[in-house]
Amino acid sequence: MRCQTCGDETSPAFDDCQRCATPLDGPALSPGIATYGVRGLGLAAAIGLGLTTLLYVLLALFPAVDAVLARRAGTTDDAEPIRSATVLEGLLNVPYLLVYLTTAVLVMIWMFRARKNTDAFPGVRPHLNAHWAITGWWVPFASLVIPCKVMADIARDSLGRTRGLVALWWAGWLVFSVADVFTSLDTAKSQLLLPEPRTPQDFQRYADHYQEAALRNLVPALACLVAGASLIALILRISAAQQARIARGTTAWPGAPAWLAAPAGPGPAGEPVTEPSQPVSADGNPVSPPAPGAAGGTIGA
Repeated sequence: MRCQTCGDETSPAFDDCQRCATPLDGPALSPGIATYGVRGLGLAAAIGLGLTTLLYVLLALFPAVDAVLARRAGTTDDAEPIRSATVLEGLLNVPYLLVYLTTAVLVMIWMFRARKNTDAFPGVRPHLNAHWAITGWWVPFASLVIPCKVMADIARDSLGRTRGLVALWWAGWLVFSVADVFTSLDTAKSQLLLPEPRTPQDFQRYADHYQEAALRNLVPALACLVAGASLIALILRISAAQQARIARGTTAWPGAPAWLAAPAGPGPAGEPVTEPSQPVSADGNPVSPPAPGAAGGTIGA
């Protein structure tokens, strides 16, 4: 017998799974609690995360291209390649912001649905209500902890493990968030101090500036890769586990508890009834004897 949550082999000597504490005698789903499909939404969120990560890494490493163009411009005294690269970098920011915002919405909706699904899993012990899967991202200071706590509950109640993967995702996200702010501000401040490129020395200052910016961006770029890959793995694994468990529970509870559909007789389960029921005489009914006739012979008379 395997655990409904973590999938480990269990022993009949224990009532609960020794790894994730899931009750072994319970059904896959608790009856009467709604569940939500998360596979398609999770796949869309994972694709969005992959595109967001790719676009950010391209933008983070783009100053390296600017540095090469600045050095080349210094030999030709032509600043047009630098201006063209700046325009191209600005254009790349537009799809990045669109994909980033769309992916953020998909991830929050997925987290809410995945957290609501765990309410239908017997033996779960969530620490936070489902609405924190969305509102937790918007509360100042609390947003540094709550999304990680919600995801840890979802992963534990869906997979029974992956605490390390959740910690890796959240550490990468925090490092990315902080490093991205500091590097962006530092790069913008240095950009304002650069003169209009006219001499080879000016072009060299631009090349040095872009090279330093590319090196600074390595930290948030690596953190973005770690956070993006970890979150994609979490979403895909949790979605697959929840969909499989919902499918097992739906088979066991198609619309009513299984014991209601079981035959009362000693015959095998699901055996069709082939004999007509014997009529029961009204005189022999021990539960509801016939009532005496009312005056007038009609209802309400």
